[in-house]
Amino acid sequence: MTSNVSRLEPRRTEDGSFSLFSHQVGEGFHSGKGAVAEAWSKFVEPADLERWPPGSCLRVLDICFGTGSNTAALLEAAEQRQLSLEWWGLELDPDPLRLALADESFRQQWQPTALEILQQLQQPEAEPGMVSAWQHPALGRGQLFWGDARACLPALQASATGRLDLVLMDAFSPSRCPQLWTVEFLGALAALLAPQGRLLTYCSAAAVRQALMLADLQIASIAAPSGLRQQSHDWSGGTAASPMSLTDAPLLRPLSAMEQEHLGTNAAEPYRDPTFNAERAEILRERQRAQQLAMQRGGVEATSSWRRRWGLGKEISNHQ
Repeated sequence: MTSNVSRLEPRRTEDGSFSLFSHQVGEGFHSGKGAVAEAWSKFVEPADLERWPPGSCLRVLDICFGTGSNTAALLEAAEQRQLSLEWWGLELDPDPLRLALADESFRQQWQPTALEILQQLQQPEAEPGMVSAWQHPALGRGQLFWGDARACLPALQASATGRLDLVLMDAFSPSRCPQLWTVEFLGALAALLAPQGRLLTYCSAAAVRQALMLADLQIASIAAPSGLRQQSHDWSGGTAASPMSLTDAPLLRPLSAMEQEHLGTNAAEPYRDPTFNAERAEILRERQRAQQLAMQRGGVEATSSWRRRWGLGKEISNHQ
C-alpha cells in the first residue's frame, strides 16, 4: 500500500495557505490561488449569506470535505453573521483532514471555533459507513459520512430532499473523478436543494453544466478568477446552480457567449453512471463513445474548433 507521505504531499499555495497534492489522483486539492482564497471566492462569497437574517439556520452539504477548508471558511462567515448550520459532509479519505490538523500553519489559518469543529470531525481510521459528528452551542451541529459519496448520499435523502440551502461541490476535476460529476449524481444533489438553494463548485466544465441543466437547474458563472496557474484566459471562477434564477445574484453573472457556445461542443457530453457505482474507466469510456456518436450524427461542434475560435489553449479542459 502506498504510504500517506508519498500519496498526499503537503504544499503551500499563493496565499500561503496549506494544501495537498494527491499523487494517486495526479491533482492538487486547490487551485494555485490557495485553499483559503478559493474557499472564500468560490464557495462562501457566492453563497451570498446576506440572504439570511441573523439567527437563521442554514442547511449545508459539503461534498469531498477533504482538509475541511471550505467548511471552516463557511463556519467563520456564519459566526460573523450570527448564523448557525445544520451541516452534512461526505468524504472518502480521513488522511487529508488528519494531515491538515497536524500542520501548524493550517491550524493558524482558522479561528478557534472553526478549528475546534474540524477537530471534532477527525477520525484516525475511518471506515466506510462510519459517521463523525460536531456540535457547537452557537454554530449548530453536523455529521460527516465516511465512504464513497454515491453510497453515502441515500442516508441524507430522507431528511434533506428539497431542504438544502447550500451544496459545496469540491470533488477532483471531472477527468480525474468522473464518478461524482455524472448526470445521476448531480441530479441527486439537485433534488436536495431548497427552492432558493444553491449548488456551488469551482468547476466550469461544459459536461458538468450540461448535467446541472438536465437536472432542471438554472446556472450562472462565478465571477471570481479560476486560479489555474497556466490558464491563458481566466474566463470563469466556477459554476453556481439553483432551482431559481440567479440573474441578480451578487458575484454571479450569466454565461458569456463563449460559455454558451461551449455547451454546443462535444465537451458538453455529460458523464453518466446509471448504476451509481461504475468505475472511473468505464464512465470515461462510455462518455467517449457517446461523443463519437454525437459527432458522427452532426450538429455538435468539436471542442478544438471552439477553442481556436475563442483563442483558448488546451490547458482549460481539466477543470473547465
